[in-house]
Amino acid sequence: MYRSKIALIAALSLAATVSAAQEYPAKPVALMVPFAAGGPTDTVARSLAQAMGKHLKQTIVVENTPGAGGTIAPTKLKNATPDGYTLLLAHIGMSTAPALYRTLPFKPLDDFEHVGQVVDVPMTLIGKKDMAPKDIKELLAFVKANKDKVTLANAGIGSASHLCGLLLMSTLQTDMTTVPYKGTAPAINDLLGGQVDLLCDQTTNTTQYITSNRVKA
Repeated sequence: MYRSKIALIAALSLAATVSAAQEYPAKPVALMVPFAAGGPTDTVARSLAQAMGKHLKQTIVVENTPGAGGTIAPTKLKNATPDGYTLLLAHIGMSTAPALYRTLPFKPLDDFEHVGQVVDVPMTLIGKKDMAPKDIKELLAFVKANKDKVTLANAGIGSASHLCGLLLMSTLQTDMTTVPYKGTAPAINDLLGGQVDLLCDQTTNTTQYITSNRVKA
C-alpha cells in the first residue's frame, strides 16, 4: 500500500534560537502549508494548529502557500528568520523535489530543522461518480482501451498524489493524461464536477467523498 508522510519543519537554527529565548512563543506562530486550502495537508495543518495552540497557549496561523509542486513554501521558509515563529508542514515533495527540478532555491537536508513526523496516511484511488468501471479489473480494461482519453488529476508535480499516479500507471503498464493542480482541493472539485476522471490521494481528504457516495472508489 502506498502511504504519504507529513512532517513538521522549521528554519535552520530553530533549536538554538528558541532555547536562548526567555519565553516561547511570545507571539503568533505561522504554520505554512505548501498547497491550497481544503486539501489533505491543509486539513492536517488546521488540526495540528488547534492542538499546538492549546498546548502552547498561543495562536498558530495557517498560511497556504501553493504553487510549483509545493516548493514555494519551503523557499519562503528558508528566507524566514530562524526564530521558531515560521514553521512548514511538509510532505513527500520535500524528498522528491531535488529529483524533479534542475535547480532549487533550497536544500531539503541542509537548510531546515526537521522537527518530526506528524502523520502517516494511506492513499486511495477515486473516480468520478459516473465512470463506467465498477471495480479495479474493469478499470484496468477501461484505462487500457481509453488511455489517451482518461485524465488523472494530482495536487501538483512532485506531490504525493502525483507520485501515486505515476506508480499506478507503472503498475498498469499504461499511460494516462495527468492534470496537475495547485493542491488537492481544486483537483477534487473538478473530479466531483466530472472535468477529470481519476485522482489518487490521501484518505485524509478522500474518505468523506467515498462514504457519501459522491465518487467511485
